Amino acid sequence: MAKNLLIVESPAKAKTIENILGKEFEVKSCYGHIRDLEKVDMGIDIENNFKPRYIVPDEKQKVVKELKSLAKKAEEVWLATDEDREGEAISWHLCEVLGLDPKTTKRIVFHEITKPAIQSAIKKPRTVDMHLVNAQQARRILDRIVGFELSPVLWRKMSVKNNLSAGRVQSVAVRLIAEREREINAFNAVSTFKVEAEFSAKDLSDKNVSFTAEGKKYSSEQSAQVFLNSCIKADYTVSDIQVKPGKKSPSSPFTTSTLQQEASRKLGYSVSRTMVLAQKLYESGKITYMRTDSVNLSETAMDDIRNQINSRFGNNYYQSRQYKNKNASAQEAHEAIRPTYMENVTVEDADCRKLYDLIWKRTMACQMADAELEKTTAKIQISTNKEELTASGEVLKFDGFLKVYREDRDEEDIADEEAQEGMLPPLSIGQKLPLKQMKAVERFSRPLPRYTEASLVKKLEELGIGRPSTYAPTISTILKRGYVEKRDKEGVKREFRILQLKNDAVTKLADFETTGAEKSKLFPTDLGLVVTDFLKLYFDDIMDYNFTARIEEEFDEVAAGKMKWNSMLDDFYTPFKKDVENTIEKAERASGERELGTEPQTGKKVLARMGRYGPMVQIGEVNDEEKPRFAKLKNTQSIETISFEEAMELFKLPRKLGQFEDQDVVINIGRFGPYIAHDKKFYSLGKEFDPYTVSYDEAVPIIVEKRTAKEERTIKVFEKEKIQLLRGPYGPYIKQGLRNYKIPKDKQDTAADLSIEEVKAMIEEAKANPPKRVPKKKKKG
Repeated sequence: MAKNLLIVESPAKAKTIENILGKEFEVKSCYGHIRDLEKVDMGIDIENNFKPRYIVPDEKQKVVKELKSLAKKAEEVWLATDEDREGEAISWHLCEVLGLDPKTTKRIVFHEITKPAIQSAIKKPRTVDMHLVNAQQARRILDRIVGFELSPVLWRKMSVKNNLSAGRVQSVAVRLIAEREREINAFNAVSTFKVEAEFSAKDLSDKNVSFTAEGKKYSSEQSAQVFLNSCIKADYTVSDIQVKPGKKSPSSPFTTSTLQQEASRKLGYSVSRTMVLAQKLYESGKITYMRTDSVNLSETAMDDIRNQINSRFGNNYYQSRQYKNKNASAQEAHEAIRPTYMENVTVEDADCRKLYDLIWKRTMACQMADAELEKTTAKIQISTNKEELTASGEVLKFDGFLKVYREDRDEEDIADEEAQEGMLPPLSIGQKLPLKQMKAVERFSRPLPRYTEASLVKKLEELGIGRPSTYAPTISTILKRGYVEKRDKEGVKREFRILQLKNDAVTKLADFETTGAEKSKLFPTDLGLVVTDFLKLYFDDIMDYNFTARIEEEFDEVAAGKMKWNSMLDDFYTPFKKDVENTIEKAERASGERELGTEPQTGKKVLARMGRYGPMVQIGEVNDEEKPRFAKLKNTQSIETISFEEAMELFKLPRKLGQFEDQDVVINIGRFGPYIAHDKKFYSLGKEFDPYTVSYDEAVPIIVEKRTAKEERTIKVFEKEKIQLLRGPYGPYIKQGLRNYKIPKDKQDTAADLSIEEVKAMIEEAKANPPKRVPKKKKKG
């Protein structure tokens, strides 16, 4: 039996550390949090200074029992959970549950799982930092209060049959996405005409090469044409040449948010995938701790990076740099995300390799020399109107850090006129340039793009909302709750005009471009929009960006020991509770209702609104003599933007396509999506078919195929009782309505011979002894 028991959160981390420490230490995992707040009455005694009531969940009882047994036998118990607030709270909960004294129990922290770091931490243990624990506890309690108090308000006041919830950070994140969507919908594109001239000149090898020069932008086709007409028969002379040196500097090493952003842009990873892979790399000892907002690098790391740069590229590529944290709350004692050993250029794990490669390159680049450029700008004068055109070129004189890494940027950070500048041919002042052609091309202004997961994280960080450990769970929550969806958007064709000056004549041309196409963007659902409006109306503090950021700052003050956690909660709770009571009493039910017009045949109102099962269009009102008619919106439609004409198209269902086997073939949409109805049976319609356009020739093969598949699966049918015996991937089973029941193994081979009495007995037995559900393990962070 080892003298020392050391407890960490995950088995992977335990295995790596045990290999480092050897036989003196037994390293065990507690599998994340071992306690959580009770569900009853929020698990918080609000009247008693917000005292939390914690319980050990059923799924953690076995782990706790084992750890208690091992702790009793060990001479010393060490706590080595992660170095952030969440990790500190886990250590404190372990003390509470295992009967350890938090004032004396040894607590160690480290930024990386390497032999030197672990051995150094063992030599310098500390005790549990209760300020960090209280900061985590305050966040957990405040978020529980908001969730438990706000969610029932939504249940009462929203006309939706959905498991609605509201959260402090998630609601603000949805608001950002909703506001961006509304900006895009309200945006009116403005067109301008951009002048570009194409010239030719001799290069160094005396070959004619083409290059482009740009002129002014014109607000109308008429003014652009006047300019081009004035250029007919003009001479073009180089009037000025400026050659200026330039430089580009590398970005700082990765923090949690910048890693999430760059992995999204370069690798297409979701925020949650990036964090799963980063955690895997950390726990296997390959990178430093992955939840950090610090850009600091240790002296040892700086030396390691310097040696790698000098040996691989030479001394002229090295430039020592110290990066400063922009975020005031970032802890300098923490480090940026970097490889633990820079000599490890790659890792064996195929899943983690691309992310590790990104981290390695970014870390190398941050200590490398600037890239040196030479930028040439030539002014070209037009003889007939004294206007000027500008040609620009850029030459890379020394690649510096670009030899290893170039940072990508978000769509919204790239200006419309920005383009990769190539080289210009040698030019001299006074040189006459032959014009090949000049164009004035119509270009349209664009709204800000929709958020990606990465750009949303960037915005949340800019606003001071959330912390490194909260970004991924926040995005996962808003997607899971159905307030936001991540999807692609097809572009639409748009015509643009071109005026061309060639051979001393101006001609008008037209071309087409695809606009509005987006990939993996965050779109608010109608539910998200309606919930956002409701919360903004009645809970303006919760939805206020500055208020949410101020709460985060107060958590930081609790962590620093400058504020008491329960008084912070008290300041928040009193006005919040009043808002809850006021809303329950006075607020009307919200449905996001929008009147689109009236049906010509009946004069009844046509409304778009949220219904029990989602967004829909309604003809008529509840108070009318006739029952209102309803139609579900398509996935690509919204109650905010659907037109009257589009709404009326939805009432073309059910569609009768014709007859097959003397029975009608009808297309309709139900609660579970589009379907084909034929001979009193229903067949679901795949996503590849549009219920409004699917043809008879497409529908019939679906009926035949699905009917054949069902017949092959069917063993026996008890028509009167509406019970079927079917073949499944795991053997025969009973189906009654929407419920499935197992057939005992000893009866599966003779399932076709079962009587209705035997089948009913099996159903009753299954109902009396339902299978136990295995609870999902709660993930940390």
